[in-house]
Amino acid sequence: MTYSFLGPDPLEVQLERVLEQLAGGFAPRDVETALVDVKEEPGRRSASGAILAGSAENEPAAAYLAGEMACFANTPRGGAVIVGIADNGDRIGTALDGEWLRHRIWQLTEQKLTVTVRTVELDATRLLVVTTHEAIEPIRYAGKLKWRVADNCVEVDATTWHTGRIGRTGIDWSAQQSGHAITDANPVAIEIARRYLQAAGDEASIDLAAANDHDLLRRLNVVDGAGMLTNAGSLLFVGTPDAGVDYIRRDIPGGDSTNRLRSNRPLIEQVTDVDKASQSANRLVHIPEGFAHGQLRAIPGRAVREAIVNGVVHRDWLSAQPTVIEHVGDTLTVTSPGGFIGGVGPSNIITHPAVPRYRSLAEAMATLRLAEREGIGIDRIVHDMLALGHPQPEISELAGPYVRLTLIGGEPDTEIIEFLNLIDPSSTASNVDALLLIDHLIHNGWVDAGGAGPILQRSDPEANTAIQRLSVAAIDGLPIMAPIKGVPADTSPAYRFSDAAIAKLAGRLVHRKDPGLRTALIMRWARARGRVSSTEVSDLTGLSIPYAGITLANLEEDGQLLASRPNRRGRGYFYFPTQS
Repeated sequence: MTYSFLGPDPLEVQLERVLEQLAGGFAPRDVETALVDVKEEPGRRSASGAILAGSAENEPAAAYLAGEMACFANTPRGGAVIVGIADNGDRIGTALDGEWLRHRIWQLTEQKLTVTVRTVELDATRLLVVTTHEAIEPIRYAGKLKWRVADNCVEVDATTWHTGRIGRTGIDWSAQQSGHAITDANPVAIEIARRYLQAAGDEASIDLAAANDHDLLRRLNVVDGAGMLTNAGSLLFVGTPDAGVDYIRRDIPGGDSTNRLRSNRPLIEQVTDVDKASQSANRLVHIPEGFAHGQLRAIPGRAVREAIVNGVVHRDWLSAQPTVIEHVGDTLTVTSPGGFIGGVGPSNIITHPAVPRYRSLAEAMATLRLAEREGIGIDRIVHDMLALGHPQPEISELAGPYVRLTLIGGEPDTEIIEFLNLIDPSSTASNVDALLLIDHLIHNGWVDAGGAGPILQRSDPEANTAIQRLSVAAIDGLPIMAPIKGVPADTSPAYRFSDAAIAKLAGRLVHRKDPGLRTALIMRWARARGRVSSTEVSDLTGLSIPYAGITLANLEEDGQLLASRPNRRGRGYFYFPTQS
């Protein structure tokens, strides 16, 4: 059988040769190479040497292969293990489930190594081929870091590994030679690239669009010194080794798909087709006369495009799994193979410096104006969603690993749109920090530096600066935030919406009306600040001070608060939250 890759690849060439020799009757010891091992499935023999029945899950096999694949991943060019043939050449086969094995190896390697697992048939015997290319960070198994020396895995210290890694060329897989020539580039894909450049409108892009095919590809830096396409060039202009993007459109959850796009054509074609399909399915929403936007999409169009492009640029292209885009009603979910890298995660993705998995691919997409060179695509998605009153994007890492981004659209919130349009300075509505703080105030009722830090993904001092910047913003000449009264002078300040802002957002501040939500607000305050007084509750909720006092007394009676004084009266009297 044949194995597709982005042009001739040393590992795949060796693997194909070994499989052909095994099919010809050679013993594993006679055909194994530095990159390819042949093993029977561990745990398949009894103490007497008899072959046991196979199963879909086999922990001894997973543990053994996790160690072997971690070792290959730490070695230049990676490696492969063919599972199911004994040392003497007996074809034992394997019943291991490929997806289970792939996930189990990921778990056993500290959730860092994602291998490729393929099924092959050798004269009616089912084998598995487990492959990995060189990792961009050291992979440990059972706490040890190993790499291959000749045919053996030996332990190595991290300093030596990093020194060797830095000294080797081709750290960026997308910048490595693909094996495809410039003439392999698809003319349709090149024409699409020209259209993107012309649409950008700036002088440099228009000049690049007018270049001949060879010069266009060279100036996109997807051609190496030998005149061959890089892996980035191959992906973009020749084709993806497997389906790169799988777009599924459903009008309602659980409904039949009304459109599906899945191919291995050039990546730029796949992205273009999915962008068109998703924008076409993204319904138009009409809002009342007088609003600046007038007519909008259920999910902001730019956010949709950024989500799709991020899902293909930053994914793991050594995985055979596609980037899956599920467009159901007014919700778009993009699931990309490969976990976060370089310290980026859901808790810091907005503010962490850009860490592209494949820099050359990212830069080519940026030059084509399909991706953000500065790495601010997530910022734009967050901005565009919050600016219309939609929920923040949901970003998570799933077992596999995969990264999932979900955009929940729908009818824009005209109350929030109008509120943002009234804020002075007008630049406030373009500031992601300001939008995050406003969204937090709407749902939490108050904000301080300690609570804003995780929301903004910034340090407390940076969060405090963002709060101070927002505190000078105004509506009708009045500040949109006000310091909460009753906060002790020796503690950090906290803010709520001002009365002027509350009047504009009355329909959204439900915690000021619903008794249950009001109680939850009071307890959030008490636990976060370590105390709560009737003055603070009155200012937070709009209740009178006497009624606020009654509310706190009721919470004490319910066991949620403790009085700071036995007599429960006097200036400065407050409550502590209980430990529960």
